[in-house]
Amino acid sequence: MSQHRSLRGASTITAKRNVLKRFERVELLKKRGQWKEGRKVIGLPKTKPEA
Repeated sequence: MSQHRSLRGASTITAKRNVLKRFERVELLKKRGQWKEGRKVIGLPKTKPEA
């Protein structure tokens, strides 16, 4: 008997996410050289995740 696809583990779910968490956005901006130290983390510019 096979297992229903909704019951599979989280490790098999690897869909591309469109929305990044705040700390991920800061890391991405630092990597791109667009982050200035001392800047507030509220009101960050929109960023697209790397493919």
